Amino acid sequence: MNTSSRQRRLTAAAVTALAVAVSATGCSSGSGSTDTKGAGGGTYTIWDPYPQFDKTSDWAKLLDQCGTKAGVKVKRTAFDTSDLGNKTLLAAQQGNSPDVLIVDNPVVSTLAEAGVLTTTDDNKLDTSKVDPNLLAAGQSGGKTYGTPIGANTLALYYNKEVLKKAGVDVASIKDWTSLTAALAKVKKAGKKGITFSAIGTEEGSFQFLPWLWGAGAKLTELDSARAVSALSLWKDWLKQGYAPNSVLNNTQTTSWQEFASGDYAFAENGTWQLANAKKAGFGYGVIPVPAAAGGTAAAPTGGEFVTVPVQKDTGRYATSQKLVTCLTSGDNLNATDTTLSYVAPTSEVQDKQVAASADLKPWVEAVKAAKGRTSDDLGTKYPKISEQMWKAVQSALSGSKSPEDALSSAQAAAK
Repeated sequence: MNTSSRQRRLTAAAVTALAVAVSATGCSSGSGSTDTKGAGGGTYTIWDPYPQFDKTSDWAKLLDQCGTKAGVKVKRTAFDTSDLGNKTLLAAQQGNSPDVLIVDNPVVSTLAEAGVLTTTDDNKLDTSKVDPNLLAAGQSGGKTYGTPIGANTLALYYNKEVLKKAGVDVASIKDWTSLTAALAKVKKAGKKGITFSAIGTEEGSFQFLPWLWGAGAKLTELDSARAVSALSLWKDWLKQGYAPNSVLNNTQTTSWQEFASGDYAFAENGTWQLANAKKAGFGYGVIPVPAAAGGTAAAPTGGEFVTVPVQKDTGRYATSQKLVTCLTSGDNLNATDTTLSYVAPTSEVQDKQVAASADLKPWVEAVKAAKGRTSDDLGTKYPKISEQMWKAVQSALSGSKSPEDALSSAQAAAK
């Protein structure tokens, strides 16, 4: 790709999109690749969003091992997730991109459309073993940009003791009607129903999506009857006292803290809370978010993609591909996803994860049904749609607008 034309595409619009296209899950400064040597050695830079892992961590050691295997030295820099996208755009403008970039999956399409990333056709990365629904989060305009390192998603945690006291058999919860009936029984038994995050940020959109998609609605038709039914479900739960008004300000962390109190029957939350669930002090289980008419609703995927940014020296791609393949294959992938509390993006490694920990089985099922937020070729349209969606959720749950009016306004603004 012509460098000057690529840089012209790194516009303020791309920066704006990145400002809101950050994961609901998820610091230092550094510089990109300045080594001009090709595949025959030298230093290769890797940027990742894992500042929690220092140079003594297993993750940092794996990066070094992959570098040694590829015959190069790895220079790693870690950034906060919210910082990484804009740092990447700036580096691309300066012609100083890292060789390997690990980035939150909703950001991939923004960087791709800005001309920052190479395609798998360019870099020869093999993605044939990756589950198609997970790979779709890194696709734009019919091209694939990188490969997922792992995925997390949402499901419903439940408190076994609360359900038992309320006389609810969790196996009976198959759809929205049976879930709502269970919440009514829980309230009648003197306990609290369900908690989730409906905050006016991407976290709120992330948590609403399983219900929107579970209704059969589309992000491109926020004002459809099916979308209205999803928002009306949440609104009715608040009205009936099945969910607390605190959901309006809840992050996924504060929502989890409510569930951890032991008073709630259900909490919509993610794979990343598994360790906390085991420390909660009460028996818990996990079921997928049910779709309106039954079955499993598609929940949004969180997690990162490993990508190869555009370089002036295209001879570097061969070694970058070796580094990416090392990080995302076999035992290395299994070890990394275990460390990150992610479900692997391939069936082969998912089977190993479940064999090692049966607790992951419902999460593997949820991930197999999950969907990328920028899938359906939404690309950079998603952040704008998402912002209007969370505003609609806030308006409806606060009572300032009806679900119909809130979503009608959202659709008009998203266009």
